[in-house]
Amino acid sequence: MTIDHSARHLGAGEREKGILLVIGATLAWSASGVYSRLLTTDVWTAIAWRSLFGGLFLVIPCLFLEGGISRKQWRSVLHPSGLAMIVCQTVSQGCFIGALYMTSVANVTMIYSTAPFIAALFGWIILKEGVGRRTLIAGGISLLGVVVIVASSIGGGTGIGDLLALGMTVSFALVIIIPRINPEVPSLPPTVVSAFLTLVIFAPFGSVGSLDLHNWIVLAAFGATNFSLALVLFLAGARRMPPAEAALIGTMEIVLTPFWVWLLFSEQPPVATFFGGVIIFVAVLWHTAVDLSRSRRAHAG
Repeated sequence: MTIDHSARHLGAGEREKGILLVIGATLAWSASGVYSRLLTTDVWTAIAWRSLFGGLFLVIPCLFLEGGISRKQWRSVLHPSGLAMIVCQTVSQGCFIGALYMTSVANVTMIYSTAPFIAALFGWIILKEGVGRRTLIAGGISLLGVVVIVASSIGGGTGIGDLLALGMTVSFALVIIIPRINPEVPSLPPTVVSAFLTLVIFAPFGSVGSLDLHNWIVLAAFGATNFSLALVLFLAGARRMPPAEAALIGTMEIVLTPFWVWLLFSEQPPVATFFGGVIIFVAVLWHTAVDLSRSRRAHAG
């Protein structure tokens, strides 16, 4: 989800708060691999009930963000943009958990990190926005990294998981673009509705009987922190700092997510993932660092 708030008139104290909030959001997002490895239930059950808890915990922030809960706000889910958001978020959630179950956490994280470049491509196709040479170069390099990761998975048992990660990335790139088509349509109500819709779609394929106390706790924490808290912290933090700086901090997720899983579960990514991941990480870091540098020069001017 993109944030288009100016931070130029905020003091250093507000910027520091923003940095801490975005770091908190990044840490919460980076825990996705840990939660998925702690779960012992089937993938359908995990998708359904993680989404339910995420939606429930997001209802409370909806009272205070984007103008609070109102009839007009919730009618926005029936707007074409709202419906498109619901569909894309539902697909993204299903693919996300499915990918975590069927391939390495590192593969999911590296493929997902290319979402901004895919969003730029959609922005060019759908919104007729210009795409800078630097974005094209970084996007092309990142695509090369994805090809290295996915190609290595063919015949290795994780190919479907990598394709699900790619499906999640494409659908989330659309989630980034849709609010820019109709900026007046709130983003949070469709997100909540998509969470409950995901439950309705996937719960019949799962098994509630497989949910013991351990799995209930993990799923509740997964939905509350990785789905809901991370989004709220990022929204609060990003409006207090330049978007480029928030994006740069967010790149920590590329490293942290597979690191936690390696540290706690000794999950060793394939060698190709290291090569492809380094290619993607360097491209993303270079792109966001240049954005930050330009933003600071503009601010100084």
